[in-house]
Parts: sequence; C-alpha cells; structure tokens
Amino acid sequence: MVIKLKCWLIIATIFVSFAANAQKYTLSGYVRDSVTNEFLIGATVQIENTSIGASSNAYGYYSMTVNNGEVTLLVNYTGYEQKSLTIEVTSNLTLDISLKEKITSLNEVVVSSTKKDRKIVSTDMSVEKISAKEIKQIPMVLGEADVLKSIQLLPGVSAPNEGSGGFNVRGGSADQNLILLDEAIVYNPSHLFGFFSVFNADALKDATIYKGGIPSKYGGRLSSVLDIRMREGNNKKFTATGGIGLLSSRVTLEAPIGKVHEDGANGSFLLSARRSYADIFLPLSSDVEIRNNKLYFYDLNFRSNYRLSSKDRIFLSGYFGRDKIDVPNGFGNSWGNITSTLRWNHLFNPKLFMNVSAIYSNYDYEITFYPGNSFQWNSSLSNVNFKADFDYYAGEKHKIKFGIGSILYQFNPGNIKPFGANSTINPTNYKEKRAIENYAYLQDDYRISNRLTLMYGLRISQFAQMANDSIPVYENGKPVVYNPVINNYEKGTISSYKNYRKNEFLNNSFGFEPRLSLNYQVNEVSSIKLGYNRMYQYIHLLSTATSPTPLDIYTPSSTFIKPQVADQIATGYFRNFKDNIFEFSVEAYYKWMQNQFDFIDGASPILNNSPETILLNGNARSYGLEFMVKKSEGRFTGWISYTLSKAERRTPGIDGGNGINNGAYYVTNYDKPHNVAVTGNYKISEKWSVSANFIFQSGRPATYPESKYTFNGLSIPEYSERNAYRLPDYHRLDIAATLKGKQTKRWKSQWIFGIYNVYNRQNAANITFKETLTNNNSETGLGTGNNKAYKLTYFGLVPSISYEFKF
Repeated sequence: MVIKLKCWLIIATIFVSFAANAQKYTLSGYVRDSVTNEFLIGATVQIENTSIGASSNAYGYYSMTVNNGEVTLLVNYTGYEQKSLTIEVTSNLTLDISLKEKITSLNEVVVSSTKKDRKIVSTDMSVEKISAKEIKQIPMVLGEADVLKSIQLLPGVSAPNEGSGGFNVRGGSADQNLILLDEAIVYNPSHLFGFFSVFNADALKDATIYKGGIPSKYGGRLSSVLDIRMREGNNKKFTATGGIGLLSSRVTLEAPIGKVHEDGANGSFLLSARRSYADIFLPLSSDVEIRNNKLYFYDLNFRSNYRLSSKDRIFLSGYFGRDKIDVPNGFGNSWGNITSTLRWNHLFNPKLFMNVSAIYSNYDYEITFYPGNSFQWNSSLSNVNFKADFDYYAGEKHKIKFGIGSILYQFNPGNIKPFGANSTINPTNYKEKRAIENYAYLQDDYRISNRLTLMYGLRISQFAQMANDSIPVYENGKPVVYNPVINNYEKGTISSYKNYRKNEFLNNSFGFEPRLSLNYQVNEVSSIKLGYNRMYQYIHLLSTATSPTPLDIYTPSSTFIKPQVADQIATGYFRNFKDNIFEFSVEAYYKWMQNQFDFIDGASPILNNSPETILLNGNARSYGLEFMVKKSEGRFTGWISYTLSKAERRTPGIDGGNGINNGAYYVTNYDKPHNVAVTGNYKISEKWSVSANFIFQSGRPATYPESKYTFNGLSIPEYSERNAYRLPDYHRLDIAATLKGKQTKRWKSQWIFGIYNVYNRQNAANITFKETLTNNNSETGLGTGNNKAYKLTYFGLVPSISYEFKF
C-alpha cells in the first residue's frame, strides 16, 4: 500500500507540475499608430519586470507566450509615447495596441518608468533604423529629404562622391547593397545622376539598414541590406500632404477603403507623386540651345491594403519613376525603375504568421547620340520574385522564421538601332541573358536565459544561368591573356562555340550561408554582442564608376565570373544612459571577400557582351571600428558617429602577368579611413526648430600620373600604382530652420529654410591633369611640357526654401 501510495503521489506531482506549466497562453495582435492606424514595425511588447517580450514584425504583428493571471505590458516604439496596459489572461487573447506619437515638450523631460531599449535586449547586430520623421529633419541639398543621404550619416556608411545616390558599407562597393522597396529590388536608386534618390520621403514609413548579423531571410548581396517600407495610408479619414520646393513639388493622398468603423475601415490606400520642374524654366532662357534642352525627373508611389477577414489581409504596392535629359545636337538620356509587390498575409493561428509575395522589378535606360550618325542604345534588367515567409512563435524561448523563394532574372546588355533617316549605323542586338536563383532559409531566435539570447540560422541558395543560344569557348580556357609586348592584358581567342538547349541550366552554383548573433545582457542598460554571417552574390555590376550611374550594366555569374562570397565577424558593446535618453555603441568588424573582380587597364564594360574578357579575379578585405552616441528624447535630439576603417583589394596576375599593383594589396576606390558625421535637431519654441549636420571624410583614393615620356612625338603619361593618391579631405556643414505656420485640426503648414555647405567648401569630386599651352591658347599655343591639375566640384553654398502642408 505504501508503495502504491508513493507511486500515486509521484504521478500526481508530475501531473500537477505539468498542469501548472500548461497554464500558459498566447497573447497576440497588431501594434498601430493611434491616428492613422499604420502598422508599427519593430515595436516592443514586454511584460513588466521580466525578460519576456516580443517585437512586431514587418506588418505590425506580435505574438508571445504569457502565464495566466494578471500581467502588465509595456509597449514602446521610437518616437511614440510608452504605453502601459494591465490585463487579466485566462485564455489565448488577441490584443491590438495603439500608440500615440510623442510630442516634444518644451518643459523638462520627465521619465516615469524605465524601459528596456530594443538594442540592448535584441540579438540584432550592426542594425540601424531611421524613421521618415528623422529623415525629414536632416538638412539636404535643395531641401529634398532623402533616405540615402540620411543613412550616409550612420557609422560604417559613406558616400562614394559628392551628391551621390549610392553608398558604401564596411568596405563594400555600391552594388553590394541590397536595396528593397516593399520587398522589391531597386537596382538604381538615383535621380539626376545620383544627386537625389528615387525614394519620396512622404510615402515612406521607415528604413532599416543591416550592415552585419544579417537575418537569414535576406540574401543576394555581400555588404548590406537596406529595407525600405512604404506607409499603408490612413484608414480613418482622407488626408493630403504636399510640399513646394525650389527643385520639385510633391503631393500625397491617403484615404480609407470601405466603410469607416470605430477602429477604422477594412482598407486604405496611399498615392504619392513628385516631379522636378527645371524644364519648365528652360524655355525662358535667351539662349536657343538652352531653351530646347530637357531636364526633369518624376516618380509615383502607390500602396493599398484590405482586410479580407480577421486572419487575411492583402497588400498591393508599386513604384514608377523616370529621369529625362535631352540636349539637342548632343545626346539624350532616359532611365527609370518600375516595381510592384502583391502580398497576402494569413494568420493560421496566433503562433503562425504567413506572408506570400509576388514581386516584379525592372530597371532600364536609353541613350541617344545625335551628332553625325545618330543612334539609340537601350538596355534593361528585370526580375520576377515569388516567395513565402513564415513567423512561428514557438513559445517563451523560441521565435522561428523560415521561408522559400525563387527569382528569375533577365539581362538585356543592349540593343543599338539607327536614329534618323540619315544614320548609317547598323542595328546590333546583343544576346539577352537569363538566370534563376532559388533559396530557402531557417532562423531561430532562442532565449537561452534571462541574459543570454542566440539567433542562429542558415540560408541555402542555388543559382544557374539559363542558356539562350551558344557559349564561346576560349583557347586554353582563358578569356583573358597576358601580352608581354604591351605589358597588359587583352581578350582571349575564341576557338569555338558550344551550343545548348534553350533554358538549359549552366554553371550551377550552391551557397551555404550560416548566420549567427549572440547577445549577452550584462545588466538592464548594457549588453555585449557577437555576430557572424556569410553572404553570396550572384549578379554583378560592370561599372568603372564609384557610384551608381544610368549606364550601369549587370551580368550573371557564369563559367568565368564566379559568385562573390563574403564572410564577416563583428562584436560590439551597447549601453544606455539616463533612463535610455542616451544610447552609446561601439562595434568592431572584419570582413573578407572572395571572387572580387577588377578591370584590366583601359577596359570599358560599355557595349561589351563578353565581360569575362576584361576582368581579373581577386579578393578583398575590410575592417574597422564604429562609434555612435545618440540622443532620442527631449528638445534636442541627434547623434554623433565616427568610423575608423580600412578597405583593401588584391588582384594577382594570371598567364604570366603581374596583375594590379604586382599582386599586392591596394586600397579600394571607396576606402575612407576616417568618417565623422554629426546631426542634430533642436526645438526652440512651438513654432521654430533648427537642425544641422556636419560631415568629415577622408579623401577618396585616386590614381595620378607621376611622369611622362615622348614616343613618336606623342606625350605619354606614366601612372602611379592603383589608388596610390587621394583627393583632398571632404567636409561640409548644412543647416536648416523650420517655421510652423497655421496649425488647426483641418490644416497644418510649415516653411523650411536651409543652407547646404554653409562655408562654401569646394570639395573635389575629381581631379584631372592637362598640359598647359603657350599663350594659354588652344588653337595657336604649343605644349609647354608642364601639366596642371584641375579640380571638379559639384556644389558650393546652396540655399533652399520649401513650403509643406497637410489637411
């Protein structure tokens, strides 16, 4: 009897213990803006005085496991007031949460309760997020708020050139950044040759840049991911916002779709348009040639969503933008992007969230040459992407993400056709190339203990070029050969062509990309993180420029152009001060990259459908330290960032050649050892606020002639080793002031006054050398034998004024 009683006691104890542990429920819902009902991405929902919490995903959805009974939730989102909710949990509960945007008080800042900052508790490594509101507060050239210029103020990110629309991250080239607009790839993010980006800040919700510790769901680029999300639109009422500036004007409309209930309508839409109007004033010129010129850009953003049921919602978004330049008797240039994204959200249960997407992206450009034999050149790159992403909230300790996808690429290197009746140019069609990329990924955010959290994952990718016709076969398998007579490389000899069936897979490549981030929370206000990721890049930009241009040409990986591979490790210390008003971080990273090609001397990728004949393969490395201090509360907000870094490349010779710089390491075109950025915004009164930013960067590397010799009466320069010199250091100060106008429930307005480059620094975009002539006369003067340096600058001091409104 005693033994039986003991057995029953043991069984009862186990059952009670199991029952106690089983009294856990799922708390889930959406976090939104209280005024517009916009989803808030990355909001934290945490149980007070515990480490149990969750963050909202890209659609504002959160899910967490909680014990039964009374719990107090603290909900936080940058730029919004903290919300505290006390609820009784007795079963699975759906709880939608609305947050109010924070209004800066002119009185002393009082913090009622301490909140844990997401940077301290999350495993996110080398990640920065910037909201549309922050983007608009930063002074920019001609007053145009610009997301790309804004992220260039963050540590580890730099601009290739003055006014450039591209950016470099931790020693990577501009094409090694994956730029997404509502999940669609944007290949060229620039208007007006890079002086402005294609992203209209009025249509954007926020932008997140991943410099390291990149989540498994992202792939296809080596250096970074810039994930930009558009706003859904107001589902409670019709609103319109707009702005009129010196360069362009814009307007944004948003409204509900369907009947408006207490919590808003089932759907909403947003439509935003922008156009520059320099071309409107050109006809006023007294110069006939200037009157006939064309110079403008425009873009259009659209996004809508509709709730089909409590578990289903669909989204449709798109972008269309174009630049147009036309100089009679000179040239014409037109380029632009098109993207569209159709998404379906489905909630299987409170723990499993699904998003299925069909995505299209296209970039194309057209160039027309007018003088003499006129002709047009057209080129394009497009892709179709189908993918499915899942979030599974397994319990208190695990949050699992997984998904699959497939991307079909189409490359059109260029078509040339005569333009005009008198042109004798022969039509030329370069062969289109097609490729497919498939991938699958799995990731787990595992909370090992209250202080230790691990994110680990794996992405598996497969890439293949799809045969279109025949592929050239080079003698000895060498598309590039060394010619000792000219001491340079040249195109290899084609011995034959190998025929393939249409769409037959060629050069199958597989990538295994592990991802790892570890967060050890030292205490409530500080943590130490460690991260590692491997990335594969299968499509390559062929450009000798340091930043994106309208002539960008892409090519897929092939027999001779191998996929690029990068491995990166990083570690960092994160600390908050004074109740999270101040954030401090320092990160160190080391990145090494394989299959990094560079061009042989004198090579040009334009109108070259055999890029393997002008490329040499090598490797690269970059390493550095990044510091950042940020203040996000009070009348004064802003940050200071400093990056100390090195970016090098090594391109050894082949076929008996010496390679570049005799096979030794040389700094890349985008190596900038010192990069300082300071930005701040100060609210003087209810009507006036001022902002400013200061930038200092080391000069960009350059290759200059060091001597020259005369051969057959020609003066021939001899150049230094690759990137042996630098342009002068770059620095400038920008300021802006905002004056609020009429502020009523129905109408709000403000004036923005700005000065770009306050002290008129003539920063060098390029330096060229030209032989001086006797009498300084290009027609009768003779060469003096002396060279003179000429500096090209884009901007001096540029004032701006714009008017913004909302009703």
